[in-house]
Amino acid sequence: MLHIILNLQIINDFDFLKGSIIFLISFISNTFSAISGGGAGLIQLPVLILFGSPYYQALATHKIATVALGIGGSMRNFKSLRNDSVLLFQMLLFGTPGVILGSTIVRFLSEQYLYLILGFISIILALYSFHKPSLGLNSKANKINYSLKVKFILPIFFVGILNGSVSSGTGLLVTILLINVFEIDFLRAVSLTFFTVGIFWNAIGAFFLSRIGLISTNLLVILILGSFLGGYLGAHLSNLKGNLLIKKTFTIVCFLVGFSLLIKSLGLLI
Repeated sequence: MLHIILNLQIINDFDFLKGSIIFLISFISNTFSAISGGGAGLIQLPVLILFGSPYYQALATHKIATVALGIGGSMRNFKSLRNDSVLLFQMLLFGTPGVILGSTIVRFLSEQYLYLILGFISIILALYSFHKPSLGLNSKANKINYSLKVKFILPIFFVGILNGSVSSGTGLLVTILLINVFEIDFLRAVSLTFFTVGIFWNAIGAFFLSRIGLISTNLLVILILGSFLGGYLGAHLSNLKGNLLIKKTFTIVCFLVGFSLLIKSLGLLI
C-alpha cells in the first residue's frame, strides 16, 4: 500500500467537467457490476484510456478503485459472508497466486488475444445463464468435500491470472464458477466475489501494476467515490430484488462485456 501511495501523481490541470463525467460513468458501471458480480471494467477501464491514461496506469487505477467497489458491496452483505468462510479461504488461497502471476507477466502477454479469449468466455457464460432458467436462483445445502475443492482449485487459479492481467469480466467468471461448482445462489456468489475479488485480488493486482508507472491521484479519488457508492447501491438493490434481478443483470452484463472485449481484440489485431 505504501508503494501505491508513493506512486500517486497529482495532475493540476484536471477539470471539473472531466471529473464529473468520470464520476457518473464510474457510479453507473459499478452499480450494475455490484448487481451482476462483475463487469465494471467494461466501461470504466476504456474511459480511463480514452481520457489519456496509458493502459497499465489505467488498469492499476481501475483496480484500486474497484477495491472501493468491493468494500461498498461487501458492507451490505457482510453478515452473510460468515457462513461461507471455507469458500472465502479457498478463493484467497488458490486465486491470489494466480493474481500475482498475472499482474507480474501482464507486460509480456498479448492483450488482443487475452481480450479475445475472455470475450468468447463471457458470451458463452451469458448464453449458458440464459438457457438455464433456474441457474443460481436457489442454494443447495451441499457439503464442501474434497472432490468439490479439487474441481475449484485449478479454475480459480486460472481466473486469478486473468484478473491480474485483464480487468474486464473476471468477476463474472468467479461468480458463475461458484454457482456451478458449489450450487449456491447468485446473491451468495456475488457477495463472495466482491469480498475476495473486489477487495483482496484487486488490491494485490493494483500493487504489482502500480510498480509499472505513476497513478493519477485526481482520477483515483473520483473513481473510489463512484465505485464505493455504486457498489453499495448495487448490493442494496440486489438484496431488495433478489436472485432474479441479479441473474438477469448478470446475463446482460456478460453479453456486453463479451462483445466489448471481442471488438477491442479485433481492433488491436487490425
